[in-house]
Amino acid sequence: MYPPICKMDSALVTLKACEKLSLSTNNIEKMGSLTGLENLKILSVGKNLIKKLDGVADVGEHLEELWCSYNLIEKLTNFEKLTKLRVLYMSNNKVADFKQLEALKDAPLEEILLTGNPLKQPSEAEADEIGSEYRVAVLKQLKSLVKIDGINVTGAEREAAAAEEEES
Repeated sequence: MYPPICKMDSALVTLKACEKLSLSTNNIEKMGSLTGLENLKILSVGKNLIKKLDGVADVGEHLEELWCSYNLIEKLTNFEKLTKLRVLYMSNNKVADFKQLEALKDAPLEEILLTGNPLKQPSEAEADEIGSEYRVAVLKQLKSLVKIDGINVTGAEREAAAAEEEES
């Protein structure tokens, strides 16, 4: 759509019956309030210029999927309020600290996509060894995961995450 959307408008609150809201591939820099979107289950804001997803707290009690890849997100601020979140696609952002994932520990998260974040940047030669360590580190934080970066979690990865947790 041209011109691209640059600002989330307060008129969004009139979309009370909206279950899926797609604002992807725009120039949105700041996430506005989502108060009033009581039926929103899927929010797609990928390919924007968003640094913080402050508005997700407004829909945290019912949002099931959040697609926010290709933004500028460093911190998972207010993600602890996403108590129904099952799917999180946030590849190609700026998340560098595994501690940020703690905000999602109580969510029933089944699938996460983090590829392209500074969390995971092994060279091809290191991919097998570091990739495994990375997956275990993610699984240690988010025990309910079934898929990490599009690949099913294995029993061996679950055991490794549990063993690491016992050691710490």
